[in-house]
Amino acid sequence: MGAGSSTDAEREPLLVPSHIEAHSQPVNSRVYGRRWLVLTLFSLLGLMQGMVWNFWGPIQNSAVHAFGFTKSDIAVLVLWGPVGFVPWLLFMWLMDKRGLRASLLLSAFFMLLGATLRSIPLTDQQLRRWLIHGGQFLNGLGGPTIMSAGPYLSTTWFAPDQRATATAVASLFSYLGGAASFLVGPLVVPPPNDTLAGTTMVAAFSTSDIRDRIQMVLYAELAAVATLFAAVLLYFPSRPPLPPSVAAASQRLSYRSSICRLLSNVRFLMIALAYAVPTGVIAGWSGVLDMVLTPAKVSQVDAGWIGFWSTVGGCVFGIAMARFADSIRGMLKLILVLMLAGASLASTWFTLTCLSRVTHLPSTAAILYTSCILVGIFINSSVPIFFELFIETVYPVPEGITCGVVTFLGNLVTGLLLFFLTFYCTELSWLNWCLTGSCLFSLVLILFFRESYDRLYLDVFVSV
Repeated sequence: MGAGSSTDAEREPLLVPSHIEAHSQPVNSRVYGRRWLVLTLFSLLGLMQGMVWNFWGPIQNSAVHAFGFTKSDIAVLVLWGPVGFVPWLLFMWLMDKRGLRASLLLSAFFMLLGATLRSIPLTDQQLRRWLIHGGQFLNGLGGPTIMSAGPYLSTTWFAPDQRATATAVASLFSYLGGAASFLVGPLVVPPPNDTLAGTTMVAAFSTSDIRDRIQMVLYAELAAVATLFAAVLLYFPSRPPLPPSVAAASQRLSYRSSICRLLSNVRFLMIALAYAVPTGVIAGWSGVLDMVLTPAKVSQVDAGWIGFWSTVGGCVFGIAMARFADSIRGMLKLILVLMLAGASLASTWFTLTCLSRVTHLPSTAAILYTSCILVGIFINSSVPIFFELFIETVYPVPEGITCGVVTFLGNLVTGLLLFFLTFYCTELSWLNWCLTGSCLFSLVLILFFRESYDRLYLDVFVSV
């Protein structure tokens, strides 16, 4: 299968079955058409969670005028997303003990409550700011389940030849939500007058006009979250009546044993860092992309388009590569090496372009667009491939627990980055160097990583 074998100790629970298991009847499996409805509801919740999280970054200039936010406030509003991962162990325990429905309903409830709080139109601006911060935090509490349960859903509902594709769709829609906020925010919310390039519209939009437009978007997002919460409440089963594969029906490790297995597995920790560092850095970087590009004379609207296309490109390319991985199995490491090599080159190009006064490289809008979009495409598209490789590496650890650990690590990196940003927010060239270094660091780790496919072995060989 084009992959190296794992150690005997790692394979023992799967490849040395007992005498009774070896002569037992094959598992009855079936793939249900309703799986697409389940995937759609989960993905749309991820879309809205990403939109709410990234709402303020793309319109930071407008938010400063409308609500008196500072740049540190904008960084904190983005920071609430990673902070929401602090109780991630609770959500992973709930998913392991009660199934995906209970964990997802709790996450959707927090999202609904958060969207409601930040939409209350108070005249007291100081209290309004506290409600907005509280709403962003509650929305962040929806992240642990939505960002880590994609592989769990795909294993529970989808056949082996569709798992990577389903993982890509479920995992990347939250990124697509962040991309949509780059588009919706700057197009609906007008920029403040002092950031307009021309002089013909200097008096076109007052502070109250900007505040009204922001309020309109907040109401629209609240309505969307409420609709999805009602849909999940009415219909979202934890699992199908019959499993879709042998791996879906197999016995998994307990919650405590899973955590111990993950923390003691050097290969898992190695690839977890390879995932967490670049994805965590780019999440924080893209959340304040408008601030990053302002010194390069890029407007709020143009920065929104750059962020939009970089994330959308990553989602489309990620789904395409996941479909390719479903067709040609056992090539996950090679795909990641190519993606991270491209991300390293593109991020280096972007960083040096932003330092054109030192490097004397041409700094045009087309170059900034191209390099920034390529960074987003290569890093964001690697997420579902990473997830599938995590599951293969540590099987039979449950998918939700495995991906919960790595998404927590990724958000920890994002949180640390945004924490430093609240203190060093005047000159942001260091943020670009962090992005470049994270890509190179991840590439080195992947090159030395030894892959294995224990879950795939079970489905392909044991089920025959």
